[in-house]
Amino acid sequence: MDIHSKPIQQRIDWVFDLADRHGADFRSPEAWLARERYLAEHTTAIAVMKCMDGRINLPVTTNTPVGILMPFRNLGGMFDLGWPHLGEVVAHHVQRMVSSGRRVLFLITYHYSKGSPQRGCAGFNYDTEAAVAHVHEIRRQVAHIFGAAHGTVYPLICGIETDEDAMIVHGTNGEKLDLSTLTENERTALEPRLAALLPDMPAQMRNDLMPLLHGNLKRIDSVREQIKRNERHLDIEHREWMICVGRGFDFLHTPNLALIIGPYSPNLGEPIRRAAGIIQANMQAGRIPDDGFLLLSSVLYDEIGVDRARAELKSRFLAKFAAEVVSAEFPELASKMATRTAVLDWRSRTLETIAPS
Repeated sequence: MDIHSKPIQQRIDWVFDLADRHGADFRSPEAWLARERYLAEHTTAIAVMKCMDGRINLPVTTNTPVGILMPFRNLGGMFDLGWPHLGEVVAHHVQRMVSSGRRVLFLITYHYSKGSPQRGCAGFNYDTEAAVAHVHEIRRQVAHIFGAAHGTVYPLICGIETDEDAMIVHGTNGEKLDLSTLTENERTALEPRLAALLPDMPAQMRNDLMPLLHGNLKRIDSVREQIKRNERHLDIEHREWMICVGRGFDFLHTPNLALIIGPYSPNLGEPIRRAAGIIQANMQAGRIPDDGFLLLSSVLYDEIGVDRARAELKSRFLAKFAAEVVSAEFPELASKMATRTAVLDWRSRTLETIAPS
């Protein structure tokens, strides 16, 4: 179904149904058992810093059970660990994992298309070199905070080639391992090649990275079969009709659906203005109906009581702040804005709508 062309209320209903189905899948016995089995075998905690682009779906790209990879998503994949809130969230995540005896692997990602520059990252104006330079800076920041020896926290740069969903692993000395180029013989020798590429990565962490790489090889094969059958649609046209502010949007892995703004930057107004400008341009160009767009705020909580109550206040604040920015900069667009406020139970991945205020 082409959801982009439906009336706004149908689109909103579809989004919340998608969230419900995602949560139900996450809570199913099979999914829970798969996560428990996986975590028992692979103790490294893996976090992913990635773009808001719906094509960047690491559980699918790596054939990893949903809920294993901790996502950090932001417009353009732009992060700065000097941002107070982002630094605190990352440090808290690391401390929680380390206190349970786990190392932490950060996959710091950029993405591009080998078939067309215009299928690359719009956040970097399709400039892959600029995106690569940015992720190298994030890697330096992670090393500054958690140590350059990488014995406990390892920052690993990974490219994602979105035409084939192929991973490119960057080595410590500038080398790259492009999984899409490996022959059958090279695939069987992947483990020693990874050890040579990342000699400073702890052995246990390399072992826990290997399932992701093997999963990506299977994904590449699957995508190539789709391409042969003309079932791989490479949608490059902007058709976003949602602005999402906060965290908890991992169910939105659909290309050109939403512009997701993490609550990390001290200047939230600028990405909100950029997102509103894209929505308005989409309406003016006829890529989406001009009957409305959705502004959705969401904040995670781990515990009921105080933690959830604070999440409610934060989500209401984000919705109000974003709505005020849109109203001030795009008053005509603001008249077409439907606002929904939510919190997400992180343990069950249940998205719960709440009253705006």
